[in-house]
Amino acid sequence: MTKVTNLYGWGHPKRYNDFSTHFRKLFNERVQKVSVDAGFTCPNRDGTKGTGGCTYCNNKTFKPSYCDLKTSVKKQVEEGILFFGKKYESMKFLAYFQAYTNTYAPLSVLSKLYEEALENSKVVGLVVATRPDCLSDEILDYFQELSKSYYVMVELGIESCENQTLQQINRGTTFEESARAIEQLAERGIHRCAHLILGLPGEERETILKQARTISELPIENIKIHQLQIHADTLMAKEYLKNPELFHIYSVNEFIELVIDYIELLRPSIIIERFVSESPADLLIAPNWGLKNYEFVAKVEKRLKERDTWQGKRWRP
Repeated sequence: MTKVTNLYGWGHPKRYNDFSTHFRKLFNERVQKVSVDAGFTCPNRDGTKGTGGCTYCNNKTFKPSYCDLKTSVKKQVEEGILFFGKKYESMKFLAYFQAYTNTYAPLSVLSKLYEEALENSKVVGLVVATRPDCLSDEILDYFQELSKSYYVMVELGIESCENQTLQQINRGTTFEESARAIEQLAERGIHRCAHLILGLPGEERETILKQARTISELPIENIKIHQLQIHADTLMAKEYLKNPELFHIYSVNEFIELVIDYIELLRPSIIIERFVSESPADLLIAPNWGLKNYEFVAKVEKRLKERDTWQGKRWRP
């Protein structure tokens, strides 16, 4: 394991740069994200960029029970803290503005919502999910100033590095826009995370592995990977049911091998927040793996050991 630990520092417990270890070192205590739904929409839903939204998107798949638009941001944060506080007595929290595009409003509106979440003494920062085309200089300057007092992470939905794919899924942005947004965040010292979907229609194995190399060249700090999922009440679900032959639905073992091949090419300093996403069974059409996230992670870690490999093994700067 000497080669593995040398990538991240002596004594690193994993064969990849995992999120939980990073956060424990960063905060010296347990930190949990608390989701907030502030009632935003997206520019490719309201007609600014398009209508209908991304073809894969159903926000109900990741909205916790304590998120309710009828409830204030302050109350959602409090209820989220109570929900997670039952497990651990000592814990700090990040307010996670997750649903839709959380910088899609005037700064006067945004700052009020963010600062309402930060009023809670147990909240040490923000995680803000957004699109690369919704980060004005004014908002970036605000995040830069806020970062002097709080942890601020901007999570960008990149999804793919292929413009043809982005057009096909009605993303409404280009990869070049994403790359520039990441660079602007890095220039201001704002934490940044890339969200990526592996297995989008038309993307074969080599295209997906090329993505790992491309992402590694950008000043990304964290990434979130997850398998393509076909969710009910989406345009992609209609496409899948009509033409299933256009989709490659990975088996568990097949996706494990893909993930490991992917992270072998990934820059070792990139922090991996997750490998897969878990959706409510009543909204999931495919793939139906029947696994919890932690069960999938255990399988990845076992296979990494069996293959005697690690994040960055095949990465070249």
